[in-house]
Amino acid sequence: MAEVEETLKRIETHKGVIGTIVVNAEGIPIRTTLDNSTAVQYAGLLRHLTMKARSTVRDIDPQNDLTFLRIRSKKHEIMVAPENDFLLIVIQNPCE
Repeated sequence: MAEVEETLKRIETHKGVIGTIVVNAEGIPIRTTLDNSTAVQYAGLLRHLTMKARSTVRDIDPQNDLTFLRIRSKKHEIMVAPENDFLLIVIQNPCE
């Protein structure tokens, strides 16, 4: 667990990082640097988007799997690293 904490702290110190969220398999934020309502909103929406992206990748090639999802908007860049039991979501300002 200490290794996970170290990794999250290292990510959070990167320039432009606004927040991080670790989401369990049910879509519930279990660790976040954002306020609760924002974390719940990001967790729910990104869990569904990640599941859809994973399904699309597997439909194209059943031997393949989604390993990373990056979304860039005018205001933010959202990076999602899906694992079997959780999602790691990092939100950052792309201009910094």
